[in-house]
Amino acid sequence: MTTLTQELTLADARARKVGWRGWAALVVLMLPVLLVSVDNTVLSFALPSIALELGPTSAQQLWIIDAYPLVLAGLLVTMGTLGDRFGRRRMLLIGATGFAAVSVLAAFAPSAGWLIAARAGMGVFGAMLMPSTLSLLRSIFTDRDQRRLAIAVWAAMFSAGAALGPIVGGLLLEHYSWGSVFLLSVPVLVPLLVLAPLLVPESRDPAPGRIDPLSIALSLATMIPIVYGIKELAVHGLTAAAWLPMLAGTGFGVLFVRRQLRASTPMLDMRLFARGTFSGALLVNLLSVIALVGFLFFVAQHLQLVVGLSPMQAGLALVPGLVMMILAGLAVVPISKKWPARVVVPAALVFSLGGYVAVAFSTGSDSIGALVAAFVALGIGIGAAETVSNELVLSSAPPAKAGAASAVSETAYELGAVLGTTVLGGILTALYRAHLVVPADVPDAAATAASETLAGAVHAAETVGGATGQALFEAAATAFDQGVAVTALIGAVLVVIAGVIAATTLGGSRQKS
Repeated sequence: MTTLTQELTLADARARKVGWRGWAALVVLMLPVLLVSVDNTVLSFALPSIALELGPTSAQQLWIIDAYPLVLAGLLVTMGTLGDRFGRRRMLLIGATGFAAVSVLAAFAPSAGWLIAARAGMGVFGAMLMPSTLSLLRSIFTDRDQRRLAIAVWAAMFSAGAALGPIVGGLLLEHYSWGSVFLLSVPVLVPLLVLAPLLVPESRDPAPGRIDPLSIALSLATMIPIVYGIKELAVHGLTAAAWLPMLAGTGFGVLFVRRQLRASTPMLDMRLFARGTFSGALLVNLLSVIALVGFLFFVAQHLQLVVGLSPMQAGLALVPGLVMMILAGLAVVPISKKWPARVVVPAALVFSLGGYVAVAFSTGSDSIGALVAAFVALGIGIGAAETVSNELVLSSAPPAKAGAASAVSETAYELGAVLGTTVLGGILTALYRAHLVVPADVPDAAATAASETLAGAVHAAETVGGATGQALFEAAATAFDQGVAVTALIGAVLVVIAGVIAATTLGGSRQKS
């Protein structure tokens, strides 16, 4: 029996069910989860308003979304390991304080560059929040049945925040400027700062080992260049600015892995990745989030800029799918006790596959109902798959390393958010530019703006006005929807790959306690 297996067996033997205090702690821990998920959805719906007011380039528009998850993804493993050492609750409180402060700076950003910098700062403190919430659940709920339900609630709160984000964000955007969406963090995080010290027990690794600054530097040098290179690849193609950072990041990644394998107390226990269930669940998480975030990226623009819905109306159009995502995450808990994960996850992802295929054929201006139905199907699959895979990631790691394991899971989530926007968003941007045919009588300045982004085309069409402006708008809408159709089929392929990985790596046993 391996050392890791012995640790997990001893942990299960010590498992005890928690009382009301544990469930009260769960409620408190859901506040930062709610915040982060609201922030992701709100920004997608606020992006058209930001684009019209700040006038970012297409690259800046992607960076406004990606600066936060890029920095966060680079720091998650570091912050998760530091939480194991110094206290997960302590890291949670520090992250909450900083996140709220920097969110205020983002709310009043006077330029695209300022907003990108603020989003990067939010990523620093956000990296302290998310591993702490998931790892604290691992230490509070030692009984696996209770932990499975707690993780389902955790995943459901992510979906609930995504559902609440468009509604609250839409309401704010109809009455206030786009900066108001960032101020949502203040009323959410203040109760956390008050209640967490009272209800959430502190936990840490009893034998954390020494801090390894070189490993921290290598983890950052691995993640940030790779994600940056992927962004450049999506926007500008296979240029030196794309492949050189990816090559450098890969080299640093090799050095990071070698250092962890040789260290007596590694920053990240690489033995976890040797477990097929752990690695398979991470890949399912990654691909599922790419599919979800990629969908939200283009559907928000389609509903607002092509169909002409207000932010509030666009948010309400997606609520049925987000509600089904919540229900699917909760409903899969008893199902996963009766059926093995290698069956449950691929079966759930069949719904997501159907949703993406439907999107590919429903991008006309009268396609609101079809898009709503497609997102319902997508939400069912993602909600169920995320709940099962997150529980498998946590249960595969010993409690003392919960922070590091949670950080790896969150890294997959945030990297998926980056790739969803960067890869699918970048492909969509490239297809939009390739298909756009600007009417001959459109002024050069308006034509240049229209070729950058769909928001730029809408603004240019309004500026030009008349029949020429209407022709420009119709050309841009047609080009965008043609790009969406192809991008949706690519998303469908990613869902199929996720299903195959789940069927071959998640094992045949049921998720017993």
